[in-house]
Amino acid sequence: MLENLLIGAYLTILGLLAVYGFHRSHLVYLFMKTRENKPKPKGEFKEWPFVTIQLPMFNERYVAERLIEAVAKIDYPHEKFEIQVLDDSTDDTTEIARAAVEAVMHRGIQASLVHRSDRTGYKAGALENGLRTAKGEFVAVFDADFIPPSDILRDTINFFTDESVGMVQVRWGHINRRYSMLTRIESLMLDGHFVIEHGARQRSGRFFNFNGTAGMWRRKAISDAGGWEHDTLTEDMDLSYRAQLKGWKFVYLPDVVAPAEVPVEMASFKSQQHRWAKGSIQVARKMLPVVLRSNAPFKVKVEAIFHLTNNLAYVLMIFLALLLLPNLLVRTEHGWREVILIDLPLFFGTTVSIGTFYVVAHRQLYGGTWKAIAKVPLLMALGIGLSINNAKAVLEGLFGYQSEFVRTAKHGIETRSCAWRQMTYRAKKGLVPLVELLFASYFVVTIYAAVIGKHYVSLPFLALFLLGYLYVGALSIYQRR
Repeated sequence: MLENLLIGAYLTILGLLAVYGFHRSHLVYLFMKTRENKPKPKGEFKEWPFVTIQLPMFNERYVAERLIEAVAKIDYPHEKFEIQVLDDSTDDTTEIARAAVEAVMHRGIQASLVHRSDRTGYKAGALENGLRTAKGEFVAVFDADFIPPSDILRDTINFFTDESVGMVQVRWGHINRRYSMLTRIESLMLDGHFVIEHGARQRSGRFFNFNGTAGMWRRKAISDAGGWEHDTLTEDMDLSYRAQLKGWKFVYLPDVVAPAEVPVEMASFKSQQHRWAKGSIQVARKMLPVVLRSNAPFKVKVEAIFHLTNNLAYVLMIFLALLLLPNLLVRTEHGWREVILIDLPLFFGTTVSIGTFYVVAHRQLYGGTWKAIAKVPLLMALGIGLSINNAKAVLEGLFGYQSEFVRTAKHGIETRSCAWRQMTYRAKKGLVPLVELLFASYFVVTIYAAVIGKHYVSLPFLALFLLGYLYVGALSIYQRR
């Protein structure tokens, strides 16, 4: 009885994970099917419209000046745009930003510093507050770690000649992609999101989301959707769904790139992932019932389910991890029947689908299929290693646990010669790394049991779990020193 219960639970969880895995394959299919359908502007503005560029900041001493200077160099008529530095900082970032704003104003550029001592609403509150004094009909947003290219406004603005377009999102680049193995894998994870997910969803007529930065909004679309709200940690995804349900079209431009810094510190990366995972579940609780009750097409509703609940896979991953050892112990035989029923679904539902997803994204941007394939095991291991951190976030989102908006620490790291360990910004410490190392120890025992039981087919998968938890947990603790 216990044996059947364990195997049944294992197969159920494995089946659910395979469903999410096969969904990735479907996105790859949609991407390949529609890859020639690149968006084009309906026309050109006879006169450049006025644009407000909002730069939300909170304690960004290492990157504030770099961002303001980059935005000031944007190739757009100076009388047709303004810079709003939306600063909620509690350190010397405010003075650094004020000096940079004054410097660009001396060059004839319209700029202002809007400082709040009360962080109500966090980033969403800062953006909404900035709109009260913004002059632009269109609003571009760049986070502090970005370096927008000079032609960013000219490359995006003409898509708004279509009156139904409410938002234009560009692809994120990676300033420090080659800094370390961690930054290489982080970059590939983001590339999969931007190349495959955004491309497939937008070109096939499904909803996709503004990513909080490196995009431009029609101000009317923001107000029509109800404005920025701060009851979730992913205010960008929340507003995106509300706007698209109102009928506004979103455009994604994969060939327009805004470079940004990816976290070099594991704790900061985990903090970012925690915020995104929790926020997506909060948006699912808030918006998924609205989407399902709406008149949106069936394909939009199905994709919204996968999009907004995708992070539930991390909770399933924890249960799967815990069930692996008991299943190995009760499965005294491991013949072809077990391979076909258990191991092949795991292989095709997860490994192949995830691998294909990221290999296609890598090839689209950089070429080099074999280089991409070589990164897939490391990427999968990192994803597994993040499962405790992200499952915690998902559960907090599901059960309505409220927490502050924790911004990702940025250090202005661009090359390997840059050092970050002496810098003051650090993610908060916690017990999660210790739990990750405990899971790594658990998988040492699990691998031993697999060898003793001659379950050799399972060893590569078990090794990924061991590597993932060990890497994420050990690096988190090591980098605290």
